[in-house]
Amino acid sequence: MSKSSCMMNTTTVTTHQPESLQECYEALERENAELKKQVKLLWEQLRLARHRQFGKSSERTMENQVRLDLVFNEAEAEAQPEAEEPTVEMVTYQRRKKQPGQREAMFEDLPVERIEYRLSEEERICSCCNAVMDEVGVEVRRELKHIPAQTVLVEHVQYKYACRPCDKHGTETPMAKAQMPRPPIPGSLASASMLAHVMDKKYVDGMPLYRQEQQFARKGLALSRQTLANWVVLGATR
Repeated sequence: MSKSSCMMNTTTVTTHQPESLQECYEALERENAELKKQVKLLWEQLRLARHRQFGKSSERTMENQVRLDLVFNEAEAEAQPEAEEPTVEMVTYQRRKKQPGQREAMFEDLPVERIEYRLSEEERICSCCNAVMDEVGVEVRRELKHIPAQTVLVEHVQYKYACRPCDKHGTETPMAKAQMPRPPIPGSLASASMLAHVMDKKYVDGMPLYRQEQQFARKGLALSRQTLANWVVLGATR
């Protein structure tokens, strides 16, 4: 081979080798970028799978939020300021028309507080002849009055008795005490009615003890939820 052809071959090799390395580098860069995309996609799929398995569902959260809105905004949602309130005559007529006697039956077991409004003798003077007017009838308006639950402190006073003559002259003094009902929980402030109230609120109305604690606190009674819990446990086991 001539000297000129070797030089040509050498020149050819040295001119094509850098281009092959550059192409290889670019191919590796593209492959690396593709692999990064796949890894990112797999991590996202794994995150979503874990969220569905262990996390709270956004749909369930939205459903609970809607349910809470319905509960707390019920008055605003149902209110109709332009609607007229029915009169006593309308309510009485409609109810008696549908179910005769239902309104009166509802009042059968309710205690009645009667408030009478009378005119004094001076106010009953007739404006025409100055005679005293007689009662000829009454008008009765009924309304339901709600009395909130009251907490009363009951003091059980047990009197003790001793024989004074025996105390003066005898060697032994007989003693006697009046009978007194036993407390439901010895050494406790809880009465039977208080235990029934706390347990009824918790198990019938579904009111937790911490909310009952707050209610008692508003009345000035420092009854902790631990105390209320003790009452519930001891009241149920005695």
